[in-house]
Amino acid sequence: MRRSAKGVRRVARANDRANKARKARSTTSGIIDWLMGLLPFTEEQLHRIFLVLIIAAAVALAWFIATLAGVPSMAQAQLAHLASNAGFEVRHVRVSGVERMNQDRVYERVLSERDRPMPQVDIETIRSDLLELPWVKDARVSQQLPDTLAIDIVERQPHAVLQKADRLVLVDVEGNELEPVSRNAIGERLLISGPGAARQVGSLDRLLETAPALRPQVGGAEWVGNRRWNLTFKTGQVLALPQGDDEAAAALVSFARLDGQNRLLGGEVSTFDMRAPPRIYMRIPGRADQVLNAKKEGTP
Repeated sequence: MRRSAKGVRRVARANDRANKARKARSTTSGIIDWLMGLLPFTEEQLHRIFLVLIIAAAVALAWFIATLAGVPSMAQAQLAHLASNAGFEVRHVRVSGVERMNQDRVYERVLSERDRPMPQVDIETIRSDLLELPWVKDARVSQQLPDTLAIDIVERQPHAVLQKADRLVLVDVEGNELEPVSRNAIGERLLISGPGAARQVGSLDRLLETAPALRPQVGGAEWVGNRRWNLTFKTGQVLALPQGDDEAAAALVSFARLDGQNRLLGGEVSTFDMRAPPRIYMRIPGRADQVLNAKKEGTP
């Protein structure tokens, strides 16, 4: 009788554990079904997505193994060899857009591309090499099959001449140095000088635009103390302008108005100092000696 009672209790405990397991599975299944219901996919679509992910992973793994084995490089080399045999290799280089710079400098940069199969030509590397040339503002490189490499150059425009310690250099409006130039080749270009003057070419250009009547008469400009300009006119006279873009522009406009009324340029004054606007100080060579002599003569 005792054994029979123990067996009944064991069976009851087993049934209790089974019931709890069924309830847990039911709860878990309900949560999963609820989460699946939140997704904007059907069960069939999810199976397809998982299948695509598995295939993509297999392809990526195969490509990784092939890369380690050098298969893509060998395939690329074989493709280049076939293209070369078919006549698709660089045999001609055509350059356009060159007017001022030495065209040979361009050919030097692309000389190594001769006889190279077209699939192996790195256009971006060629363009980067060309942009290192001082005259080149932009460069467009293209392949014209079967055998021509076309290069179109956009040149920088010389705007002024920078006076350095040992030479004169052409610069564009952004201050980029282009090439050395002789003094006889300056022509009508503005001669600029002073430490940091090349970086101020654009601001000088805007300053002179405020007085268009004076601009043709300006022959040179000195950037003084990294803060202001001294303008030298073609008459040899100097105008000292104040610091600051607005202040310098106002002083230049005022000087242009005074010159129009009184013909200051071409006169006896050698230096016009407008560093303390609205005053203007004028220096006449030898005037100080004349005044001193006059005082001496008037002294009893």
